[in-house]
Amino acid sequence: MIFILNKTNTIGNSFLAEMRDAVIQKDKQRFKRNQEKLGEILAYEISKKLEYTPTEVQTPLGTATVNLPVEQPVLGVILRAGLPFHQGFMNFFDQSSSAFVTAYRKVKRGGSFVINIDHISTPNLDDKIFILCDTMLATGQSIVEVCKQLMAQYKIKELHVAAVIASTEGIEHVRANLPKVNLWVCAVDDEMTSKAYIVPGLGDAGDLAFGEKS
Repeated sequence: MIFILNKTNTIGNSFLAEMRDAVIQKDKQRFKRNQEKLGEILAYEISKKLEYTPTEVQTPLGTATVNLPVEQPVLGVILRAGLPFHQGFMNFFDQSSSAFVTAYRKVKRGGSFVINIDHISTPNLDDKIFILCDTMLATGQSIVEVCKQLMAQYKIKELHVAAVIASTEGIEHVRANLPKVNLWVCAVDDEMTSKAYIVPGLGDAGDLAFGEKS
């Protein structure tokens, strides 16, 4: 399944608009905070799909019954751009463990590239719900390579991928290679540049959040 936030009229579209705005996005703190807010919104939407059980809670005046999640998902993030987005998920799934992935594009002659995954630090994902967060889902290659490595090592019960902005091509690549994935994105753009930047997109999310790389 795929959920696209801007297909509905919500306040989340305001945060997305500010992230895209070439003037507003110059404020790094605001750019990061908007990512965090969108992470919170998608975390809330995903939470509706979890399994719940009635639980009794003792108040000062009596007992209340509340439906609480049976389990907390594990939250994964691809460094570095996705860190503020991941923080939004942690704000809502505040008892969750996290996984961290270091991956980058290695450019070949002619402009093509391969995905290099340097390091994955993760708790045990066997029989777990796993949510992988990355701000931009461009070609989808990083997402697919990371998920395939994790699925080769663990028996993940349920896989979710969340992004702020995805390309149509990236969505198709992820769904073709991860047929059981659940996709949660704030917006889908149709085009990419020759260097695989999403158009209109918002630019380089990592540089906008943390400064340009040397």
